[in-house]
Amino acid sequence: MVTYVIRYGFSQHFEVAAKAAFDWCTDYQSTDHGLIGLNGAKRAVTLVADGVLIIKDTFSAADGSVEKEKLVHLYPQQLRWTSTHIYGPNRHSQFIYQITAETDHTSKLDFTAQHVEHTENLSKKEQKALAEELCVGDAAIWRLFAAAMKKELKA
Repeated sequence: MVTYVIRYGFSQHFEVAAKAAFDWCTDYQSTDHGLIGLNGAKRAVTLVADGVLIIKDTFSAADGSVEKEKLVHLYPQQLRWTSTHIYGPNRHSQFIYQITAETDHTSKLDFTAQHVEHTENLSKKEQKALAEELCVGDAAIWRLFAAAMKKELKA
């Protein structure tokens, strides 16, 4: 087994102010996955300390279920947070989220990933393809979250 760090990132536009976007994104709830159509997924949120949470997600998979446990640190003054996988298939992966204002009423998320892949040998070409696949998938999820945020906060 070899461990690879797969780096990628993207930006996602939000139709809401930066502070509202940060508050919405970091208000973790057991129903979060339902916002993007993952109704079979489960989420448990445990407050460790002010601004520090443990999030346990369970997803249905063809061969059973996949559990991921993440340590989340919130930095509200900077509109930033980190999520580090502490359990699951991609343990030690870390994701950095930064929200910045574009205008008084719009903002954007800059997403930076250091995805840790534990697998057999991956060529440079396979690593690049995996980075592109992960980036496309995560960006698609954040487009869904952006639409859910707009719908919820503009209502």
